[in-house]
Amino acid sequence: MCGIAGQVSVTGARADEQLLAAMSARIRHRGPDGEGIYLDGPVGLAHRRLAIIDLTDTAKQPMTNEDGTLWLVFNGEIYNFIELREELAGKGHTFRSDGDTEVILHAYEEWGRECLSRLNGMWAFALWDSRKQELFCARDRFGIKPFYYARAGDRILFASEIKALLAHPDIGREPDDPLLLAFLAWGVLDHTGGTMFEGVRQLQPAHRITFSRSGAGTPEQYWDVAMNPDAGHPWPEEDERASAAFRDLLTDAVRIHLRSDVPVGTCLSGGIDSSTLAVMINRLIRAEAPRSVGDRQKTFSVVFPDPRFNEGAYIDQVVAAAEVDAKRITVEPDEILRDLPRLLSMQDEPFGSLSIYAQYRVMELASRSVKVVLDGQGADEQLGGYLAYQGSYLRGLVHDLHLSTALSEAAGSYRHHSGFFRDALGQVLVRSERRSLLRGDVPPVSRYTGSLDEVLKREILSTNLPALLHWEDRNSMAFSIESRVPYLDHRVVEFLAALPLHQKIRNGVTKYILRRAIKGLVPEAIRCRMDKMGFVTPEEVWMKEGLRPFVLAILTSPSFRARKYWDADRVLASYNDYFEGRSAYSPEIWRIVCTELWLRMMFDARE
Repeated sequence: MCGIAGQVSVTGARADEQLLAAMSARIRHRGPDGEGIYLDGPVGLAHRRLAIIDLTDTAKQPMTNEDGTLWLVFNGEIYNFIELREELAGKGHTFRSDGDTEVILHAYEEWGRECLSRLNGMWAFALWDSRKQELFCARDRFGIKPFYYARAGDRILFASEIKALLAHPDIGREPDDPLLLAFLAWGVLDHTGGTMFEGVRQLQPAHRITFSRSGAGTPEQYWDVAMNPDAGHPWPEEDERASAAFRDLLTDAVRIHLRSDVPVGTCLSGGIDSSTLAVMINRLIRAEAPRSVGDRQKTFSVVFPDPRFNEGAYIDQVVAAAEVDAKRITVEPDEILRDLPRLLSMQDEPFGSLSIYAQYRVMELASRSVKVVLDGQGADEQLGGYLAYQGSYLRGLVHDLHLSTALSEAAGSYRHHSGFFRDALGQVLVRSERRSLLRGDVPPVSRYTGSLDEVLKREILSTNLPALLHWEDRNSMAFSIESRVPYLDHRVVEFLAALPLHQKIRNGVTKYILRRAIKGLVPEAIRCRMDKMGFVTPEEVWMKEGLRPFVLAILTSPSFRARKYWDADRVLASYNDYFEGRSAYSPEIWRIVCTELWLRMMFDARE
């Protein structure tokens, strides 16, 4: 896990070493353990190192092959590097280091661009092939690791974070209005190849691109996931076989995600996904004693005094069952105000809710004890974990004339989640009203249209998971922490995608196969939970109470009133309606506030 940056001159002019150093300095938090720069005529590569595997200087970057024809800067982890190393050694390749970076170089030598299909992990890398005079760049299948690029004059710049690109004075001078309005209206980001900075692009998940004297090539998709659209007909033997296979596969994913030469811990929210990881890790400690974890697993959680948002009771059950070394933190509004400038700076783009701050503080807590954490991101999008997916499932069943299944699913959804659906109807109306506060042409964003298989694929690759991974990467790297997500082992994703839909939702119960697979492993109160929280915060309460003076100061400020993106008078009136109890809270309020702060930081301050 590291930070990378670089440049290619399309005219053949020498790389700008001073600019490269400035770009590297802006992402020092991603790699405080070392730095390196490589220059070769029109190409410059920079690397900030966070030493995780092979802590010696033989693993430093930029890294070259034996004859110096290939140079690599790499951010991420290749979890199957041991197996790949053995395979490549059998083909005659020799290694000087013990880490995973050199494996990419030799895999490229052996298989060329198709080496990506051999990699199991998370990555963003740039590989300079001096023989071809081209820079080959790629991003992992799910976009766990970031890769941004932009054109400035005769140079193409790339980096792990947008702030590094902004070291060039001509990059990102204006907001990208359509993407900014899409965020304000729908809460989405990273759902396209653009960013909220005009002219700044990102390589999308599962894509590769080549930079050369000819400029930037067309991004190519090298992997896709095929979702099974079949509703299926459950029967006991299939359930048992599928859940056992899933349990074994997820266990192996956790096993290889624990490979590390530095301490590894676990983010624990109290929900089913993170609790499963904590319990599986505990079993691996007893069975295999992974040295990265030690004798006792460390977990990191956030709790709140307000019982509506506090998962402490569930966390307690996991702590007792797995006998972990549990560390917790709580959050107060004055701490948000203290940390908000740095948090926003780390994220580079506005973020959709204050749950991001809860995660930020969990990473800060973890950084005092470990250098790597495992997290449960990605399970919801694969297994229908968000209750809004139930509507898509029902719609698809009716469309395909699975009417009896649709009736049983509707009955199950009402039985388990009637409160959610009542609240959701009110939220739909409130959010629609608040979207009307915006000015400009708001692009349409389709999240829940289509059948369940179509929705889940979209959520995995564009409309939801990429944004969550964006926030997690920046929150963890803000404290030089590597965050790993075993549910996004591509073997797990492909396995779950191939299953019929009834293994994901059945009779209104979400994550059916996961719940069945962990029976007897995870405490029943957690395994059978029907609510969905995660690292939530009492945002609704804070926005009415502790943060109210701060919010009012923003909404009445001259800069806020001068923005073209919203009707300032109506925004203030809508916030006051919420404060006085005439309307419910919705996240559009925070998104507008956060966007105003972002505009001040990223554009007004640069002027």
